[in-house]
Amino acid sequence: MYIVDEDVERLEILSRYKKLISTAFNGATKEEKLMIRKAFTVARNAHAQARRRTGEPYIYHPLEVARIASEDLGLGPIAVVCALLHDVVEDTEYTLEDLENIFNKKVAQIVDGLTKIQDIFDYDTQSIQSENFRKLILTLADDVRVILLKLCDRLHNMRTLDSMPEKKQLKIASETQFLYVPLAHRLGLHKFKSELEDLATKYINPKAYNSIIEKLKDTEEDRKNFIADFSKPIEAKLKEKGYNFTLSYRVKSITSILGKIEKKSVKFEEIYDIFAIRIILNVPQEVEKEACFGVYSIISSMYEQRKDRFRDWLTKPKSNGYEALHTTVMSKQGKWVEIQVRSSRMDEIAEKGLAAHYKYKEVEEGEMDESMDSWLSKIRDLLDNPSTSAIDFVNDFKMNIVTEEITVFTPKGKSITLPFGSSVLDFAFNIDVNLGLSCIGAKVNYKVVPIDYKLHSADQVEIITSSIAHPEDEWLKFVRTPKAIQEIRKSIEAYKSSFYSVGEDKLKELFEQEKIIYSKENVEQLRTYLDIDNLTDLFYKVFNGNVSAPSVQSCFSKDQKNSSWIFLRNPFKANKENKNLSLKEQIQEQIQENPEKLLMNQDIDSLPYVTAKCCNPLPGDDIVGLIRDGSIEVHRTSCKCAVDEMSKFGHHIIKAKWRENEKITFLAGIKIRGIDRKGLLQEMSRVISEVWNLNMRSLAMESSEGIFEGTMMVYISNTDSLIHLMENIKKIDGIESVKRM
Repeated sequence: MYIVDEDVERLEILSRYKKLISTAFNGATKEEKLMIRKAFTVARNAHAQARRRTGEPYIYHPLEVARIASEDLGLGPIAVVCALLHDVVEDTEYTLEDLENIFNKKVAQIVDGLTKIQDIFDYDTQSIQSENFRKLILTLADDVRVILLKLCDRLHNMRTLDSMPEKKQLKIASETQFLYVPLAHRLGLHKFKSELEDLATKYINPKAYNSIIEKLKDTEEDRKNFIADFSKPIEAKLKEKGYNFTLSYRVKSITSILGKIEKKSVKFEEIYDIFAIRIILNVPQEVEKEACFGVYSIISSMYEQRKDRFRDWLTKPKSNGYEALHTTVMSKQGKWVEIQVRSSRMDEIAEKGLAAHYKYKEVEEGEMDESMDSWLSKIRDLLDNPSTSAIDFVNDFKMNIVTEEITVFTPKGKSITLPFGSSVLDFAFNIDVNLGLSCIGAKVNYKVVPIDYKLHSADQVEIITSSIAHPEDEWLKFVRTPKAIQEIRKSIEAYKSSFYSVGEDKLKELFEQEKIIYSKENVEQLRTYLDIDNLTDLFYKVFNGNVSAPSVQSCFSKDQKNSSWIFLRNPFKANKENKNLSLKEQIQEQIQENPEKLLMNQDIDSLPYVTAKCCNPLPGDDIVGLIRDGSIEVHRTSCKCAVDEMSKFGHHIIKAKWRENEKITFLAGIKIRGIDRKGLLQEMSRVISEVWNLNMRSLAMESSEGIFEGTMMVYISNTDSLIHLMENIKKIDGIESVKRM
């Protein structure tokens, strides 16, 4: 518990301020130093009475955000000033006009971009989080320091997330993982990306996070000894050749390690690349590539390489500016080791990303260099589309910051860069919108392929068109680029709108036929019942026959039996206050009255729930409830679908907890791989039915060239039992991997 001591706090504020100016004053003019002092005074006075949820003075937060901006990103005085002031407009009496008068227009403009939008908890509207993010990205075009400072703000908030209630932890962590982590990656901020990712994992998947932390601590001494022995001959050889360098190592992020464990179905001890050796050369920029390849040549002559693990990001840097050579070699101790070679300039860009470009390129701080401006032009296209909803924008933006890319060519040899996984249709829309809208296929490397054909690097593409082609909903399933998605949506919407009047007239006929009054309320009831997004889609479905008389009958026959039907379906106790409310409204009412309500405790009957099929949570898993129409859907907190949902719809999250001492079994899936042999299936069945006394619903096995893969569905009571079962199966001779599905 935090104890307030104003004398101690004054000294701490002064200490943090001195730490800030020790870096922020480097290279600053007299006027800039004065501006930083003034910003600190304004921020301290403005937040004088405010405290964070931890109990600490609020001024600690802007001081830390400013320090991160200056120390970790190397941003200049204007950015430091804005970091100190980033919350004063939102939380105090100061206005943007005040800041413009006290400082200047640029400071007011950046603070305006950083000012948070007031949260509004409205369960019937689209996600406020998504709308906030869209407005945040709008400021990116004006001054990139807005987004860099926003990332500094988010990093400090994630570092101090422990003081928040669990529901907010999940909301903020999911939003961080879904949007801010890839954004940091796209801007080349590797250090930020790794820390944000790990902090998000800490709250989304706490058990796995803490398990990796413990294992890293347990193996730290052995790891240091191994690295020291491995590094000695390399250091000696490089010194002999006259290289000026530093050699260090880094442990891979916890999230990265977890990803390898899940993807490869291996144990922590079986991951060979938990750390990487980093060789940083202190050489002039004009000879750095030659020097890096020279070091690589020395290392490859000393050790056997894994050819499939060589990465050359010197010849063609990553789209986020990252440059380095990566190779993986076999050590004398019999372990594979990853080695990264880069110059000191490359290292600074790798750690500080876009912020470091200002030091090495002739670009004013706050502006974009050529490569980043090319990416930003795609974002501007997203923002300029008025028909795109906030949710669609977030999804499209997320897709646009994917860093894996391919390069393909037009018939005349012009290179086009597309996201990995792009189709012929993406290529067509990238060249010209009309080309995309009339595309029916392509010649790829002179061979005719369909529009959903996935392109590969170095493919040469010639689009085939037809005047009778028009976009269909199916097209959206195999395009990756936001431009293609937007244009397809726009075209489909225009096509469906052309049938609006015809479809409406046909629906009126259906209503008249069923003796139902045609009114706005009844049409809306039908749309909601059929789960159709809007009236345009409804009338289009009526026009093409997908909505017919039986659909209308089904909707309004339930309405006529409303009292008994709702009674059977509704698990809430009837009372005077809620007897006329829908089930969804009653759920929302209970949540608003008590947002911290535990869903799955002894009073579980007060809320209807279902376990999500995408992750099949079991008792013992960390879980979260998400509001759905008519019920609560329970997910594992680490479920990708849940993280996606929580990142966009923070107001859908409800705290959830399993009931204790409940004798219920749940269906769980296990994926098994190993060497096929006689009697293996019988032995596995014995472990499940005899040793564990479990009911098995299904077991499917496939064998090829002596290797089998199988899936097993069993009824089990909790995660601990599932883990023990998997461990027992893994002990069976010939089983290589056992993974929860």
